[in-house]
Amino acid sequence: MATGSTKAVYAALFGNLGIAVTKFIAAAMTGSAAMWAESYHSASDTVNQILLLVGIKVSKKPATDMHQFGFGKSQFFWSFIVATMIFGISGILSLEQGFSSLLGEEHNFENPTINYIVLAIAFAFEANALRIALVQFKKPIIDRGEKIRPSTLYAEFKGSKDTSILTVVVEDSAALLGIGVAALGIFLTDITGNTTYDAVGSIVIGTILMSFAIFLAKENRGLLIGEAISPLQYRQIMFNVNSIPEVHKIVTMKTMHLGPTTVLVGIEVNLIDGLDTDKIETITDTIESEIMRVIPESKKEYIFVEIEK
Repeated sequence: MATGSTKAVYAALFGNLGIAVTKFIAAAMTGSAAMWAESYHSASDTVNQILLLVGIKVSKKPATDMHQFGFGKSQFFWSFIVATMIFGISGILSLEQGFSSLLGEEHNFENPTINYIVLAIAFAFEANALRIALVQFKKPIIDRGEKIRPSTLYAEFKGSKDTSILTVVVEDSAALLGIGVAALGIFLTDITGNTTYDAVGSIVIGTILMSFAIFLAKENRGLLIGEAISPLQYRQIMFNVNSIPEVHKIVTMKTMHLGPTTVLVGIEVNLIDGLDTDKIETITDTIESEIMRVIPESKKEYIFVEIEK
């Protein structure tokens, strides 16, 4: 069964594939620089979705002797590659197209109606893909019993470790923004006859793509080099473990994401005096269970409890 991340990526993939072909045809027919930029954007997004699916598939491989904590971080790696491709392919090609049109000879600009139709169709596809991604993105908020409001959406966006969903949300948001910019540039060129607006539209699209790419690369970089759980989860685990009567105090706790939901947890606790070996083993199991209540989709074998002597 496909996961939420996989559904969102497939929706974006099929949408972008059809959109890319249509945009290239429209760009070739009309000569619009902004439409060429949008064509590069959609073509790059199509490849990006394939790479995200590769990351999701590889992340599900079982652990091996050489990779004893599994392959969950492959999602972070491929999402990072996607971010660099958005920057290096979509962004740079869009800027190059725009500056070439702006600084070179005036480029051809014909049949703008075709561009309007294609952009309208693209907007519908991208909006639907974003809707599907947002449904999956909001699911953790709903599962926690929180209301969907700007503050909770922002907190989830900053704290989410599901880079596949984040990438699709960012890509589709950038796509809708890019479509709007392209439509405006084409419209201004259409009514004024000045192709500068069309060229500037391509430059703006390239700038948008590169800005979003830098943000995605930064998010994935943190996860690749080892990012801890969110402050909220940290506080919840601390509260749960400290609430166990036999726990005197938590000495230290270190965490690291091995995947979007899989977390490595190392915790050292100081227990009250007078406990025998059997009781200590029982408390250790209780501590593991309390941690799993906060990160239920992780794995219990990745929790390491140490008792301070």
